[in-house]
Amino acid sequence: MAAVARCVRGALRPRYPLLSFSLRTSPRLLCVATQQKNTGQTLEEDQSQSQNEQKVEPSSAEKMLIEEKAKVEEQLKEVTDKYRRALADAENVRQRSQKLVEEAKLYGIQSFCKDLLEVADILEKATESVPKEEIKDENPHLKSLYEGLVMTEVQIQKVFKKHGLLRLNPVGAKFDPYEHEALFHAPMEGKEPGTIALVSKIGYKLHGRTLRPALVGVVKDA
Repeated sequence: MAAVARCVRGALRPRYPLLSFSLRTSPRLLCVATQQKNTGQTLEEDQSQSQNEQKVEPSSAEKMLIEEKAKVEEQLKEVTDKYRRALADAENVRQRSQKLVEEAKLYGIQSFCKDLLEVADILEKATESVPKEEIKDENPHLKSLYEGLVMTEVQIQKVFKKHGLLRLNPVGAKFDPYEHEALFHAPMEGKEPGTIALVSKIGYKLHGRTLRPALVGVVKDA
């Protein structure tokens, strides 16, 4: 201890003569100061270590908050997913409902059109049954009746077309099971197999949908 005091006094004598004198007269002051300094450093190190431990190891309350946060985030994710699915389902329902309404507008007259097709068939058969050679000025009544039937048939076809109802007269076309109904199959010279050679009854389509298939005879291989 005496040696330490001498070294300190030697170092401080040129610049701090009063402090050197004090240390010479009371060497215990140096020991106390050194001890307090070491104690202060130790306290600071303990506090720093304690703070580091607190940062590294969260308390039970913090752990509980972290767990609650994770649960809330999971619940939010689940609710968001359900909300998006509900929106998608609602949009699908809206689109289906809109499609049904549009189809109802287009095909709501389907039953009525089917009934009118029978009237159109009768008019067509009536005009076809009139002998063309009898339609002369000498037979004014027959001529007027025939012209009236033709005009009525033309007018009813205009009304059909206005409402999206079109005739199917597929002579020479390829057989299509969605538009035609085959009554018979027969070989015919000069005709390609699978084509329609005869139409027994005219078919109709309503806005692109087959309302009544055409009754046809189809050519087959000989």
